[in-house]
Amino acid sequence: MQLHISPSMRSITISSSSSNGFIDLMKIKVAARHISYRTLFHTILILAFLLPFVFILTALVTLEGVNKCSSFDCLGRRLGPRLLGRVDDSGQRLVKDFYKILNQVNNEEIPDGLKLPDSYNQLVSEMKSNQYDAKTFAFMLRAMMEKFEREIRESKFSELMNKHFAASSIPKGIHCLSLRLTDEYSSNAHARKQLPSPELLPLLSDNSYHHFVLSTDNILAASVVVTSTVQSSLKPEKIVFHVITDKKTYAGMHSWFALNSVSPAIVEVKGVHQFDWLTRENVPVLEAVENHNGIRNYYHGNHIAGANLSTTTPRMFASKLQARSPKYISLLNHLRIYLPELFPNLDKVVFLDDDVVIQGDLSPLWEIDLEGKVNGAVETCKGEDEWVMSKHFKNYFNFSHPLIAKNLDPSECAWAYGMNIFDLRAWRKTNIRETYHSWLKENLKSNLTMWKLGTLPPALIAFKGHVRPIDPSWHMLGLGYQNKTNIESVKKAAVIHYNGQSKPWLQIGFEHLRPFWTKYVNYSNDFVRNCHILES
Repeated sequence: MQLHISPSMRSITISSSSSNGFIDLMKIKVAARHISYRTLFHTILILAFLLPFVFILTALVTLEGVNKCSSFDCLGRRLGPRLLGRVDDSGQRLVKDFYKILNQVNNEEIPDGLKLPDSYNQLVSEMKSNQYDAKTFAFMLRAMMEKFEREIRESKFSELMNKHFAASSIPKGIHCLSLRLTDEYSSNAHARKQLPSPELLPLLSDNSYHHFVLSTDNILAASVVVTSTVQSSLKPEKIVFHVITDKKTYAGMHSWFALNSVSPAIVEVKGVHQFDWLTRENVPVLEAVENHNGIRNYYHGNHIAGANLSTTTPRMFASKLQARSPKYISLLNHLRIYLPELFPNLDKVVFLDDDVVIQGDLSPLWEIDLEGKVNGAVETCKGEDEWVMSKHFKNYFNFSHPLIAKNLDPSECAWAYGMNIFDLRAWRKTNIRETYHSWLKENLKSNLTMWKLGTLPPALIAFKGHVRPIDPSWHMLGLGYQNKTNIESVKKAAVIHYNGQSKPWLQIGFEHLRPFWTKYVNYSNDFVRNCHILES
């Protein structure tokens, strides 16, 4: 940009350079009459003030390619809207047009035979080479996204199925442990010694002791429960453990506790075949549950057959798989409902599941006043998480079934199995067992349409009105469900419960939660070491 004043002082010209030479932007002619120096000076000051603005506007025009204008009129048409605050809305119109096309495509069927690219880069490449219009691009974009959504969904269901199979199977190391200990029972007299020793037998029915009952066929899990309870107790000499197992596991379970003393605590190991009371006459429903072909097919059959995966969410599918765990038709899982009959001389017991770890002294449980109730349990309806601590009856029962709708309240608070203090004296005065059997029969008649999930639903009904809520700090649940479990809360809980599929002895267990369990595994034991327990 140049400012030129003629020698005669009769004209002043402002010009800008271009590829075609100079373009006159402004030219001021002065009359021939005499001009005072004061007027000239003021004129130059005004021009000096205007020149920077003219320069900036010219630079903007040049950068945007509008310097092709060959006249001041063209430049004015270009710069005018900017000076007046107006902006070109062609970009907004383009976006609105594209939204319109997307809505149109969303309401139409995807054309048959539409070939989809495998990646974004391939899509861009095909657009360039085939010159797709906006509608074709929108169809391809929609089809690609729907395809990826289907693949992700199928992958999620496959993951859930694989996790279900992993949770239902027996790890090689634990199977090895059971076989080796069973063999030891037959070849080593020390593994067959009486448990407990004869002089301690009277203590098995001494109500001044703290009696724990554990029902399981998992030897390693049983060892962790017993060891953690004894090591965490302030009065280990007052502990008596009654470990109940099935016939096939009895020899191995007995061998473990015979060869691995937890003194001063006392351990009794009994098989279900050693209880005279557990006959078909006393347990008719459970016999039917184990032998009914429809029931066995439900728990052991094809878990995909009959499931409409297109209308099922992954979470619903996971819940259905959990409900079909084979453990729910095991007699060991139902034994807790027969505690008053199995231990007729005991007044109070704490029943523990095999997937718990005891981190605090449980002696105070015997001092809790159950106020005439039978079952001291932690309620599971007063937490914020959706998986574990926000459970009501509606989460367990099918309230479209007339019997359920008539007899139960969907908003009633649920409670947890896993760590329960049972008053057996109060229990014997009730009809809890009969109620349990009655509702099991009804569910069998209805082809399992009243509830799906295991032993807790019939217990929720049978113990209705017989539950005394205890402080939640006694029993923390969900370590087998929730990867984001609060570690500080875990450390403070008296009992932590790995309920859910991700058991700590499985490879699918959560790594950051596993150490709370493995700290009680005796890795120096020859059987544990030789079976390579939990080695990667």
